[in-house]
Amino acid sequence: MTTKSKISAYKSFPIFLAFLCMGFGDVVGPLVGLAKDTFNLSNTMAQLLPFMGFIMFGLLSVPMGIFQDKKGKKFALMMGMIIALIGLVLPLLGGMTSYGLLLLTVLLLGAGATTLQVAGNPIMRDVSPEGKYSRNLSLAQFVKAIGSLSGSLIPFFAARYWGLDWTILFPIYSSILLIVIIVVGFLKIDEKKQENVQVVNFTSCLSLLKNKYVLSMVLTIFVYVGAEVSMSSGVPIFLEDQFGIDIKTLGVLGSGFFFLAILIGRFLGSIILNWISAKRFFLLTSVISLIGFIGLFTGNQIIAISSIFLIGLGFANIFPLVFSITVDNMPERTNELSGLMVMAIFGGAIVPFLMGIMADNSSVLLGFLIPILCLVYIFFIAIKSLKAKKAM
Repeated sequence: MTTKSKISAYKSFPIFLAFLCMGFGDVVGPLVGLAKDTFNLSNTMAQLLPFMGFIMFGLLSVPMGIFQDKKGKKFALMMGMIIALIGLVLPLLGGMTSYGLLLLTVLLLGAGATTLQVAGNPIMRDVSPEGKYSRNLSLAQFVKAIGSLSGSLIPFFAARYWGLDWTILFPIYSSILLIVIIVVGFLKIDEKKQENVQVVNFTSCLSLLKNKYVLSMVLTIFVYVGAEVSMSSGVPIFLEDQFGIDIKTLGVLGSGFFFLAILIGRFLGSIILNWISAKRFFLLTSVISLIGFIGLFTGNQIIAISSIFLIGLGFANIFPLVFSITVDNMPERTNELSGLMVMAIFGGAIVPFLMGIMADNSSVLLGFLIPILCLVYIFFIAIKSLKAKKAM
């Protein structure tokens, strides 16, 4: 390894750790079933957790982008981790005594994850050697998925082997965040500035929604993230309701199984896209997801669990495919599109909440009709995208 490569690896490693912490925000999915069981909540009340976490994407994404432009990406990245750390420390000070405290914790964790999302992707370019940004960003998404997967695996092992409950997540995540904050704090980053690029602001972003193509793709991100969070939060409850699987042990592992499928799917997608266009792959992944949802309604445990994995494989590449297809159509508006796409992640707050209401008024199984409707919309957008030419 050359001296230049060693320096690049030294600079990029702390940012990879920041992406790991970014994945901690996805813990809201597995926490839904655990909180529902601990605090004896209705499905609707339990789904307030992803609502509190993901609503911050809708509120903070564009403001943080503007703030980052003024203060710098490293400053924003550090601030995101500190906000998340404050949220995780709160339960350690007084114990997880109420659902309200958990909601506040998730709210701050969501705010931190939003800030990390806004700062993390562009700052990876600043620490990557020439021509290696895409590779490093792809690897960073794998690292983020490990953080997401930990939200299911840690409670499972804590309950099964150590006799501890899911609140063990808070000291573990807090310790990791504190270490990463220190490591990133000592990192010197030469932040790259682009000239003659339009500054992202509310007006420039929102004006793009007048374009029907852009609006449809932003709504696709909205419903996709909502469907993904509905799956990660609803799987443990589904397994307990349908097959009597304990939500504190094997039930929460169902969310981990789903995230594992996403992890594998992202790796496979990076290979498959060497031979198939993004638009065709987008249609294929939406079909795979819909087939997986059908399996949930068979009443067969093996088929249902296999279907959870299949849905994860289908979900894995939808976000990057929608993002890349949209930007390829309008490359001159990349900054505004990025702001809108990240802001649309707040679908993870709305769709699971609707799913909870549906489950309370019918059944847990029928609650999955909500994410299915989301996938039907995505399927039709995939067909339309395949036929469409450049956006107007």
